[in-house]
Amino acid sequence: MRITAIDVFPLNLPMLQNFSISGGQVGSKNAGAPHVYVRITADDGTEGWGEARPSHRWSYETLETVVSTIQNYFAEALTGMELVDLEEIHSVMDQQISSGITRGQPIAKAAIDMAVMDAVGKSSGQPLAHVWLSPQQRKIALSYLISVTNVEDAAEKARIASVQGYTGVDVKIGLNPEKDIEIIKAVKEVIPEAYFRVDANQAYRLKEAMRLSREMEKVGVNVFEQPLAAGDLLGHAKLREFTTIPIALDESIWTPEDVVRAIQLDACDAIVIKVTKMSGLSRAKRCGEIAQAAGMELIGGGLTESSLGLYASAQLFHALGISTPVDLNGPLFLADDPSKVRAEIEHGEVRLPSGFGIGWEVDSAKLGKLSV
Repeated sequence: MRITAIDVFPLNLPMLQNFSISGGQVGSKNAGAPHVYVRITADDGTEGWGEARPSHRWSYETLETVVSTIQNYFAEALTGMELVDLEEIHSVMDQQISSGITRGQPIAKAAIDMAVMDAVGKSSGQPLAHVWLSPQQRKIALSYLISVTNVEDAAEKARIASVQGYTGVDVKIGLNPEKDIEIIKAVKEVIPEAYFRVDANQAYRLKEAMRLSREMEKVGVNVFEQPLAAGDLLGHAKLREFTTIPIALDESIWTPEDVVRAIQLDACDAIVIKVTKMSGLSRAKRCGEIAQAAGMELIGGGLTESSLGLYASAQLFHALGISTPVDLNGPLFLADDPSKVRAEIEHGEVRLPSGFGIGWEVDSAKLGKLSV
């Protein structure tokens, strides 16, 4: 099968609540959240769908750059290529958009990769899990995301997580550094048995992170995620030697080569697998396999993707054997998306579809309504 068309759909999805990280707001009830859908059509009529979730607060890619990259540089170059030759597809994309310090436009490439994988599964009559020779799973446990600036709100969010049956929490820190340890303590007190991720999103310098890690050791935290700047692998290595809390890297790890560098420098104990940042499902899977071979833990994450990206990511996390609750928090923040069957949270879990490929189906009316 060959690619005959690539269509791009820029979307603005409505938000249920505001969402901020230490770098700023990544979505709001007033402005919504930018997403980009991609549809790849093969010459036998098979359609595959992929999603990109850009945020200028998290990386340099925006809705505008994702759309222009796919429309102006990828679509024509990839038309006519064999759908199953994903390595060559990535090679062509990498030639069209060269790498800088990290891979060029990985979020845009992720949408293409996901759409190709979806189409391959559909054309072969298999769910995505079976394409990877993995058993298909029916649900995935989520981590409840807490992103607040005061202790009272943190405790209230933790109570909600506990009542709703979540077995993991992901607490964003660095929004109000003076209150960080109080917020962490408040959450731990309310939901003490939960798998506890603390994510700084690069908010700290080394000495600050060291002081905070000593306090978190007393509280009992399972993992300290991306405390320092993305490029500071040596700083993370020093922090890792200093603290007993496992250190996870997120913004530092975009490519398989990044994983290798982190291993060489002893910079972390775990890496965060995110399909969107890692140029798609195939490259994210490779990152995970390299890390696992080095004895690292894998943590599942996302960027408030809609149901499409959530379903695809969840199937990958299962294929990689990730068992801890994952941070696929789109349903917590998105009021709607263009899915026939949206991802819904029940008792801290999301039920996964059973169809071929990703198993996701588009609602064309909603797609048109939410397009920008």
